Amino acid sequence: MANTKGSSVEELLELRKKYILPSTPIYHARPFLVSRAERQYLFDENGKKHLDAFAGVVTISVGHCHPEVVRRAQAQMAVFDHSTMLYLYPQLTRYAQKLIQRLQPANPELEVCFFTNSGCEATELAAIIAKNYTGRHEFVALRHSFHGRSLMAMTLTGQSLWRHSTPYVFGVYHAPVNYTYRRPPETTPAQYARWCAEEIEQIIRYSTSGKIAAFIAEPIMGFGGVITPEAEYFPRAYEIVKKYGGLYICDEVQTGVGRLGKTFLGIEKWGVKPDVVTMAKGIGNGYPLGAVITTREVAEAMQGKVHFNTFGGNPVAMTVGEAVLDILESERLPENAAEVGGYLKKRLSALLDPFEVAGDVRGMGLMLGVEFVKSKKSKEPAPETLLKLMDAMKEKGVLVGKGGMDANVMRIKPPLCITRPDADWIVESLESSLKELT
Repeated sequence: MANTKGSSVEELLELRKKYILPSTPIYHARPFLVSRAERQYLFDENGKKHLDAFAGVVTISVGHCHPEVVRRAQAQMAVFDHSTMLYLYPQLTRYAQKLIQRLQPANPELEVCFFTNSGCEATELAAIIAKNYTGRHEFVALRHSFHGRSLMAMTLTGQSLWRHSTPYVFGVYHAPVNYTYRRPPETTPAQYARWCAEEIEQIIRYSTSGKIAAFIAEPIMGFGGVITPEAEYFPRAYEIVKKYGGLYICDEVQTGVGRLGKTFLGIEKWGVKPDVVTMAKGIGNGYPLGAVITTREVAEAMQGKVHFNTFGGNPVAMTVGEAVLDILESERLPENAAEVGGYLKKRLSALLDPFEVAGDVRGMGLMLGVEFVKSKKSKEPAPETLLKLMDAMKEKGVLVGKGGMDANVMRIKPPLCITRPDADWIVESLESSLKELT
């Protein structure tokens, strides 16, 4: 049953214009009105089922309203729903232990964590920790990146769309990203990957004091357009960062909890062990929950300092986080992301090869992107094509996202519980929409 209590799209649009900050964007020529949700599906005001192939902006991991998450959250709220971290309660330490245990098989040195409400706050804390540990204030981030909307996070972000309200934090520099699709034609993917990594060293040598606090990067870029680096990139980038005394902060806000398939963290695909990991979105499955995980040695830099978060570590958030970890394991969702995601990527690649507007299909697991261009030869971005496709696919019951510096990359990042028939639905929706458009 639809549950919109008589609200219409037009009424809600007027109320948003009246009461909501005008910087908040809305998708689609006719916006989608959410009535209810169930696992990988959203229902509109008429009760029509849609596949949420964007997972609430890469946030829903185990599925909307997963019954086990709902049951545990309701049970915790009935006992006590908030406690400051100034008191003791087992939900905090139990979840911290479970989360760290999920990370340690790949990186045993990650031993200490702190909880926030969002990835943005996690980014801010990671930067504070890096400055306190190293005694330095300069950072290297990547072009096309996105790390949040607060001052330091905005400064680290490498897209002008998300950077405003100057001045920024000083001492942040942006290196080229390993964007294989747009590499110089005379280079191979491996050569370009190495060049991009070596540019980090050049920036450190010529634009900083020669020593940095940290390098921050997403394993695969989210808002940046699913830019996926080559195998050579992160190992070499890590070597350079360590050479100049910096920490490596890995932003796993969108790539974590098995989204890239099988491994819990995305960076495990490149065999690199970060000093600090930031997480959010999927670990809370839609509930406000962020985390910073680091080594014992790095964490000790916060000894004697006060860092407090009113809602971070909230017992309901901890309960939800623990439920998500249990469901990921019991339902083998990282494995499902690998299997269904691999199937979906193959189908997308086969479908899009003949279409002149489809420039590139990339990503891993259930973090996939399709870059749309005016022609395969020119590679000129075609954001208008993407907008038309998004609207057409919505009418066919599939919701996707957009990203990239030029807003021309379709982001396909559904909940990790989707099935092969769901993947077929995505492909068939895109295929018929492309045929209508072209």
